[in-house]
Amino acid sequence: MRLASFRALALATCLCLPAAVPFIPVPAQAHGAPDSFADLVQKLQPAVVNISSTTNVQASAQTPDIPGLPPGSPFEQFFKDFLNRHKDMNPGDGQDGDSGDQSDNSPAPRRMQSLGSGFIVDPSGIVVTNNHVIDGADEVTVTLQDNTILKATVLGHDDRTDLAVLKVKPDKPLPSVTFGDSDTSRVGDWVLAIGNPFGLGGSVTAGIVSARGRDIRQGPYDDFLQTDAAINRGNSGGPLFNMNGEVIGVNTAIYSPSGGSIGIGFAIPANMAKLVVDQLEHYGHPRRGWLGVRIQEMTPDIAESLGLHEADGAMVAGVNDDGPAQKAHIQNGDVILSFNNQTVKEMRNLPRIVAETAIDHAVPVVVWRDGKQQTLTVTVAEQPDDQPQAQAAKPAAPKANPSADLAGLGLKVMPITDEARQKYQISADQKGVLVSVVAASSPAASRGIKAGDVIVEVQQKPVNTPVQVQQRLAELRRQERKAVLLLIQGQDGLRWVPLPLEHQPG
Repeated sequence: MRLASFRALALATCLCLPAAVPFIPVPAQAHGAPDSFADLVQKLQPAVVNISSTTNVQASAQTPDIPGLPPGSPFEQFFKDFLNRHKDMNPGDGQDGDSGDQSDNSPAPRRMQSLGSGFIVDPSGIVVTNNHVIDGADEVTVTLQDNTILKATVLGHDDRTDLAVLKVKPDKPLPSVTFGDSDTSRVGDWVLAIGNPFGLGGSVTAGIVSARGRDIRQGPYDDFLQTDAAINRGNSGGPLFNMNGEVIGVNTAIYSPSGGSIGIGFAIPANMAKLVVDQLEHYGHPRRGWLGVRIQEMTPDIAESLGLHEADGAMVAGVNDDGPAQKAHIQNGDVILSFNNQTVKEMRNLPRIVAETAIDHAVPVVVWRDGKQQTLTVTVAEQPDDQPQAQAAKPAAPKANPSADLAGLGLKVMPITDEARQKYQISADQKGVLVSVVAASSPAASRGIKAGDVIVEVQQKPVNTPVQVQQRLAELRRQERKAVLLLIQGQDGLRWVPLPLEHQPG
C-alpha cells in the first residue's frame, strides 16, 4: 500500500479504531530453500554427459608448447631449454628406423584434447552442447554417467549462438531431459547446474537466476540468463535446470578475472536454444529470419530530432538491395518500433526477434517516419550465410557548387570533387556533400565527424549541394527544431549523427 493511501485510510477510520494501532507490513511471499536437491539430481544426472573432443595440431618447430609469455621474459628461455631437452630425450619421427623424411625442425602433429559437458534431449542419442566445446575437433566422444563411451558425429553447429548438436548410437534408449520455458524463469528462482568442471564429471551446483537479458558482447543474439550457481571450465555445454527438472539454459560462459567461478555465470536461454537445436538437428545449420537492414542505436538526441518522446527502437542506417526490407518499402532513416507484434525497446532486441521469426512468413512492422507511425508488412527471408553489408543507393556525383560554412555546427562543406575523391578514397558514384573542415571543440567534432566524411541526408532528406544543406538547416530553424539529424558516410560506413541546432540571429 502506498504511503498516501495508508494515511487516507487512517484518517477515515480514526474515529472507530483504538488510539494506537500498529501498522505491520505484510512480507512478500517467497518459497524457502528445499531441504535437499538429491531426488531431483538423481532423476536428472543420468541425462548429463561428458564430452571430449580431440584435435590434431601441428606443433611449432621453433618454440613448441611455450606458454604465452611477454617477449623477453626470463621464463621464455627457461621453457625453450626445457622443451629442447625434452625433445632430445624423446626423439621424434625420422629416427630409429623411420623414413627420416621429417626433420627435427618439423615436429609431428600432436593431439590436443578439450573437455566439456552436454545433455541428452532424445533417447535415440541426440546430445546438445556448446559449439566451442567441439569446434575444429577431429574426433568427439560422449561419456555417459555409467562410463559408457560412445563416438559422436556432429549433426550441426552454430558459432553465433555457440550451440552444437551431436548424435550417438546407443544400444538402448538413453535417459533424456526436456527444454522448459525460459521466459517464465524469474530472477531469484532456484536453479541447478550439472556438468563436467575441470574434467571431474558429474558435478552439481545450486544457485539462483541472478539476472535476465544479459548482453556480454559475444554476438548479435546475446540474451543470456545470469546465475550464481558455480560454473567452471568444463561446465560449458551443460544444462541449467529449474526446480521442475526442465532445462532453462545451456551453460556457456563465466565472468572471472582468475578463470575460476566467482558466482557470475551465463546460460543461453532455453527458448532460444531449442529453436536452434531443432534447426541444427534437421537441417545441419541454423535457419534464421533475415530482414536485410543495417541498424544503429537510438539516442535521446536522435529521438528529439525525429519528434519521438522516447529513445526506443532501432534506427535503419542502410537497406540491402533486393532484401525483405527493401521489398516492404522500409527506408533508410526509419525507426523500427515493433516487429511481428514484439516491441523493439532497444537496437539489440531487433536481430534476435527477426532471427526467431519463421522464414517466409509475412509479419507487421511498425516504423516511425515523417513524424508519425506507419505499419508495413514484410516477408521474412532466410539469412544468407555471407550477408552483405547494407548500403544506400549511390546515384551519380553532383555538379560542383560553391563551398559553405554551416554556422553553429562547426562544419564547412563543399561539393565532392575528383581531387577530394582521390584524397579521401571516396567512390566514384558517391552522392552527397563533402565535409572539408571540422572546427575543434565543435558539436560536430565531439560526435566524431571529420574532414572527408560525406553528408548524404539532412533530416532524412537527400542533399546534393552545400546550398541544399544550408536551406534545409534554415527550414529546421524556422520550425524551431532543437537538433538536426545528419546521415554521414565515413570510412566505417553509414551512420546517423544528431547535432544541436543553434538558432542564428535574424
